[in-house]
Amino acid sequence: MAAASVHDTRGIVDPAGLLSRVRFRRHRPAEPLRRHIETYWFIDWDLPEPYVSHVVPHPSVNLTFHWDGADRDDAPPYAELTGVALGLYARKLTGRGRVCGAKFRPGGFRPYAPAHPVSHWTGRAVRADEVFPQATAATARDIVTPADDRDRVAALDAFLLARAPAPDPQADRAMALADRIRSDRTVSRVADFAESQGLSTRALQRLFSSYVGITPKWAILRHRIHEALERAGREGKEGDVDWAALAAELGYADQAHLIRDFKATVGVPPTAYAADL
Repeated sequence: MAAASVHDTRGIVDPAGLLSRVRFRRHRPAEPLRRHIETYWFIDWDLPEPYVSHVVPHPSVNLTFHWDGADRDDAPPYAELTGVALGLYARKLTGRGRVCGAKFRPGGFRPYAPAHPVSHWTGRAVRADEVFPQATAATARDIVTPADDRDRVAALDAFLLARAPAPDPQADRAMALADRIRSDRTVSRVADFAESQGLSTRALQRLFSSYVGITPKWAILRHRIHEALERAGREGKEGDVDWAALAAELGYADQAHLIRDFKATVGVPPTAYAADL
């Protein structure tokens, strides 16, 4: 089984620093799951000293199976559900460990947990058995402890295929709209986007709250920051980024607004971030 490309590091702060310390792979889920799940992502590490990874999260819910202390008897595997993180996400990695994660498509998680709008989980990390009662410690062990990625993928597939949700046309619509926001750089104003899709602004906002967990405006801004982060890392160290042109390309009124949003999200201005890589 070939892992999907790890070259798309969108959202990872200092991807070179992370990838020099961990083994990171992506895999495709079983075909029936791809309607709702974007990718599986696996990370293994064995570190001589602690490392804190930082990510500017995507508008996705993640189901993760952890083994934080693979070198300790007192750290059994466990499962966690993480809603959309509104700010910079930091995770401290120590010793030996691994994570096997399923990243849901924006809008794709609600059918698995229809009792609550996805905004109910936004900004929260909870025990996965609050949503999936079968996500026990034994299940986590079955998924995260195999040495071979094929076995981990098969275990994740089996777990999720057994929980196949009922069809939900509203989820399909939310996923399509979220995909459009991610891929179409001309989408910059919520009201204009809503009108182009035959929706009122309020209806679009309600749909995103229920199925994506955030507002359409938040999604637009987050994808702008992902692109700016990627460009800063790829081109900024050599001073090749025309920040004013990039701001215009991403739909900002001017360069100052891009710098403000980047600093508010990542913690430093884009030029300082690029210089530190």
